[in-house]
Amino acid sequence: MTSAEPVDRAVPRYGVVGDPIAHSLSPVLHRAGYDALGISARYDAVRVPEGTLASYAAGLGPEWRGLSVTAPLKREALALATTVTERATLAGGANTLVRTADGWAADNTDLPGAVAAIRETYGGPAGVATIIGAGATAASTGLALADLGVRTIRLLAREPARAAETAAALARDTRLEVDVLPLDGAAVVGEIVVSTIPVAAQTDALVAATCGAAVVFEVVYDPWPSPIAAAAQERGQALVSGLDLLVHQAVLQFAMFTGHNGPLESMRKAGEAALAAR
Repeated sequence: MTSAEPVDRAVPRYGVVGDPIAHSLSPVLHRAGYDALGISARYDAVRVPEGTLASYAAGLGPEWRGLSVTAPLKREALALATTVTERATLAGGANTLVRTADGWAADNTDLPGAVAAIRETYGGPAGVATIIGAGATAASTGLALADLGVRTIRLLAREPARAAETAAALARDTRLEVDVLPLDGAAVVGEIVVSTIPVAAQTDALVAATCGAAVVFEVVYDPWPSPIAAAAQERGQALVSGLDLLVHQAVLQFAMFTGHNGPLESMRKAGEAALAAR
């Protein structure tokens, strides 16, 4: 789908932008919400290459009311916005753009979405956590962990020198102490372990290293289960999935876009069905 297609301009439009984008479940989730509440709206996935978000947004008609933003555009979304929430500034990236009379307002629903997803599954203590990977998702998830009581984060990066931006984002939260270590050979510590790396990078040694955590948060949802998630299921660890995060953050976006509370269970069931069909 593209914004150039003939549409009824009276119908509000929303969409998810990124590159690649064909895999995104966001259209499934938001459309399920519209159907459940009887809302007339349109939501599409649009491939927007890195470096082109501002020009793309400038060409959108007034019927476009909001955008979900995914990789690699989350930092560009901050630069585009006229107003930015504190949590988006902290994370160093926005996953939500809402059109206002003055331009675009940027927010990051990944933070509260991650908090809600973890609390739904795990209610135990959390003071120390390990995050595997050091990209934008690691930053937003780490900040969410601070809201759950985590005060020490071990950030395991395949290339520690390239983790500086994420480490800086986490350090902006004065509640957190952050250690950056190389992924190979470093121990996984704490009550919570978060994996933000691709399935191909999940070695047997890394999977084994996650065995001591009370809860495993695997942000990858396709393919599912990942090696880390499958091991957590076998061990009986509390497991939070990338779909859990996606649904909870989408529910918050839905409310920002439409003014209606997102129907969590309807959106979750649609996401589960779409994943099962892949």
